[in-house]
Amino acid sequence: MNQITAQSSIEKQMENFPFFKLEKNPQNRTAILYLNKPDKRNAMDMSFWRDLPHVIRLIETDPEIRCAVIAGSGKSFTTGLDLGEFIADSRQIIQGETGDRRTELYNLILGMQTGLNEIANGRKIYIAAVQKHCIGGGLDLIAACDLRLASKDAQFSLRETRVAIVADMGSLNRLPAIIGEGNTALMAYTGRDFSAEEALRMGLVSEIFETQETLLAGARALAEEIAANPTLAVQGSKEIIRYGRSHGPDDGLKYVAAWNAAFLDSADLRELSSAVLEKRRPVFG
Repeated sequence: MNQITAQSSIEKQMENFPFFKLEKNPQNRTAILYLNKPDKRNAMDMSFWRDLPHVIRLIETDPEIRCAVIAGSGKSFTTGLDLGEFIADSRQIIQGETGDRRTELYNLILGMQTGLNEIANGRKIYIAAVQKHCIGGGLDLIAACDLRLASKDAQFSLRETRVAIVADMGSLNRLPAIIGEGNTALMAYTGRDFSAEEALRMGLVSEIFETQETLLAGARALAEEIAANPTLAVQGSKEIIRYGRSHGPDDGLKYVAAWNAAFLDSADLRELSSAVLEKRRPVFG
């Protein structure tokens, strides 16, 4: 009864965020978070940027979710920022001549970054499943995720330079650790489209699937594989990888030693120890 009530409560809260749709699989402790404006190819209007932090916090606080797939409803993952809406709504701020207006724009940009930061810094694991278009803000979104998969027809573009913008939602900051500084520069300076095969060669995606259906099935399977592992070990691994991006190997080794000194003796490790002694398979919580 408590499980049903909790699930209903989360689903009820998700009704407040119509850009998104969440499908939970409590049995496997996974979920799929859909970008859910297929009629506009999931272009990121202001409701996306406003509501994403709240949606990610719901996932982060849900004990029935260990790993979440982020996917796009319809034909495309996302065509990125809804530029027309953004310019129409924010033109006075963008073109403001006073320091007050400049501060408004600065704070607007920081606010829009919040949801992507929640993904990158969250304890849960996020897998991006990309079909067809992944442009601009879409690349920012998948760069914040832990893992990325793609369909054969996927196209990736750091498009901002073509529309007179310096990318400010995380691609320029996170991609160098994923694909290297040279590939990041190539994407940023040219603004051109890169195919799924090129993304695979760069290390942007880990695997390519023939169709959107097989992509989603593969993402689900990967999420279930990750969610089946001991939670604390997975979360700790994410934290150590994240820490290593801004620290050298020596600092990272000391940090992981401190982490394990504090958290190694988990319930799952005790279960593993018992299973080894009793010559059976461990059953993790």
